[in-house]
Amino acid sequence: MPPIFPDSTADAENPPEPAIERRAPRVGAFDPLSLPVFRMLWSTWLIANVCMWMNDVAAAWMMTTLTTTPIWVALVQSASTLPMFLLGLPSGALADILDRRRWLIATQFWLAGAAVVLCAASVLDLITAPLLLALTFANGIGLAMRWPVFAAIVPELVPRTQLPAALGLNGIAMNASRIIGPLLAGAIIASAGSVWVFGLNAVLSVACGFVVMRWRREHVPNPLGREKLIGAMRVGVQFVRQSQRMRAVLVRISIFFLHSTALLALLPLLARGLHGGDAGTFTLLLASMGAGAIVVVLFLPRLRQAFDRDQLVLRGTLIQSAATAVMAYAPNTWVAVPAMFFAGAAWITVANSLSVSAQLALPDWVRARGMSMYQMAIMGATAFGAAVWGQIATVGTLQTALLIGAVSGVLMMGVALRYVVDGGGSDEDNDLSPAREGWAQAPAHPAPSEGRVVITVQYIIDPARAAAFHLVMQQTRRTRLAEGAIGWELLNDIREPERYVEQIVDASWTEHLRRFNRATAADLALRERRLAFHLGEGPPVVTRYIVKR
Repeated sequence: MPPIFPDSTADAENPPEPAIERRAPRVGAFDPLSLPVFRMLWSTWLIANVCMWMNDVAAAWMMTTLTTTPIWVALVQSASTLPMFLLGLPSGALADILDRRRWLIATQFWLAGAAVVLCAASVLDLITAPLLLALTFANGIGLAMRWPVFAAIVPELVPRTQLPAALGLNGIAMNASRIIGPLLAGAIIASAGSVWVFGLNAVLSVACGFVVMRWRREHVPNPLGREKLIGAMRVGVQFVRQSQRMRAVLVRISIFFLHSTALLALLPLLARGLHGGDAGTFTLLLASMGAGAIVVVLFLPRLRQAFDRDQLVLRGTLIQSAATAVMAYAPNTWVAVPAMFFAGAAWITVANSLSVSAQLALPDWVRARGMSMYQMAIMGATAFGAAVWGQIATVGTLQTALLIGAVSGVLMMGVALRYVVDGGGSDEDNDLSPAREGWAQAPAHPAPSEGRVVITVQYIIDPARAAAFHLVMQQTRRTRLAEGAIGWELLNDIREPERYVEQIVDASWTEHLRRFNRATAADLALRERRLAFHLGEGPPVVTRYIVKR
């Protein structure tokens, strides 16, 4: 059967043109806001996060009025973040295969509905500690559905050179909301009660939904049809497993949030324990953390020039741990406020550094799924950490939990930075832009409708260069599997040691064609490295087989 699409090893006669090296322009921290669509969606993101913090503050403070047991208070954080761990991957898959605009609108109205129910339960005086956790969990489901699609949208709104700045602005929105949300919630709680916070949250969530409806994004359906949810989830997980950079990012972000969440989960109790501590004190501490994050975002471009990613992550972890240790023994707000300021600065430094690295490691076709797993790592670590530190504080003291979290956080991050390497060089090394236009046009004749597809590619290799060829083929294996192949092997002919056969297995003919649709410029560069070893008169021979049932 002749190939309908050029295999990544078959088009040796037309190599891609070499990239022209250009000097990267200087990008200011606020440059992405000059783009109208980004500005509109960024404003929506800011308001949505204000709603999130208002809801979290009101729920956390309401829990302290229902019970004083530390584990119940800490579980509010777990209930808010656990849905992302449980639903992040399905949500990310749906964001990759559905119309992202419609999906984002739907999530906004889900959050509005959850806020309405919580508001009604409070008005009718039906709220209890278990019910509050359940409704907080329902709100977390909306957050789990919203975050992956927004993370996937940002790179398509701004040029690649402005992506770090755009993510920094998202950090500003998150941390400005950390100030605005708690201050607004605290003022409403003090003057009118928590129920009005939930009511305002519902109104703002509906408004955000209507704002997103103004966005006229054109959804381009995949010419090969919509992926099935289970298959899309499998390919997303497979891509992350084969990406050394994504694995390293996930380990680092999990360790950081597992330990840094000790401070946030126990902050309501720390605020109550300070001299004169009340709801206003809790709000002040959260606002101080947000202020530290906003201030340091303005300096992140310079920090990225002065330090590499791992250096920023390690320094941020050290500062976060130091701030946590200070908060363990802070006697009053004069000590606690500066500590929370530096905790916020460290938090955004680590989160932004790893978020940029994750975004640059993901091609667009799998971006929402990859970022959903990034967020799953954050939320899973946060939910688990909140329960762990809450339990340690319950059987011991707040100081014990915070000190253990501070020390173990630094030690585990040091181990991860030393032994879990990403193997990818700098963030700009790999070009993950689509390989070419029209890569996956529909075939002119009916495609096979049954059975797996087995592809073989035959190479003739100088045995003296076999070791180097094996290294390139191991990278090829990771690439084939990351693009969706379900099997890969490299065979060596016993009688003819110079003859190698690469065998690739795809789940179906459609999935076989999807791999070409997913190819990137980096994949074409890897193809050229493979072809450099081939000694045959023509290009490697590609053969396709259908497995008959």
